[in-house]
Amino acid sequence: MPTRRHVVALTFNAAWNEQGVDEVLKVLDRYDAPATFFLTGQFAERHPDAARAMVAAGHGIASHSYSHPHMEQLDCRARQLEVLRADRALRKAIGEPPLPFFRFPYGDTTPQEIAEVNALAFADIEWTDDTNGYLGTAGGMTTQKVVARALRAVAPGAIIQMHVGTPQGTGGVLDAQALPQLIESIRARGYRIADLRSLLTD
Repeated sequence: MPTRRHVVALTFNAAWNEQGVDEVLKVLDRYDAPATFFLTGQFAERHPDAARAMVAAGHGIASHSYSHPHMEQLDCRARQLEVLRADRALRKAIGEPPLPFFRFPYGDTTPQEIAEVNALAFADIEWTDDTNGYLGTAGGMTTQKVVARALRAVAPGAIIQMHVGTPQGTGGVLDAQALPQLIESIRARGYRIADLRSLLTD
């Protein structure tokens, strides 16, 4: 985020399953912390109740493509369809327009692809660092490592990327488990957790 203020934003990608959603929402509510959830269209179609719960809890919903492809492997028209189809799925799931934000799958972007998304009236929102919590304990991660990776990114305007769900559909969601300690640690450093929606008004 373009700011010198001591603020960071928390974001969660959702592409696999709804595991961890309830826990994340409870923690965010307990700490009165905002977050933005970047959903794939397929996630919204499979788990509309989870998408609506995010909205009901007061958080922003944005697009993470429809099917989470490697966008550089698609032609321009196919990339446009990924954006537009995701937007339709999110609107149907949550009953309102999502935020005009788009996060590229895998963080793979090119100036041309960003320009294509911009032409469809979406801003590309990526991240400062990813906690890698989605790798799970099988991938060598722990809640302490999740927190450490997030804290190394803390700087004015930082955007931290986390995930709900797990790729394999089994095991705990480390980002959810680490969230209380992460929020407390961010605030202990004198930072406020900001809402990405502030980009629309700042």
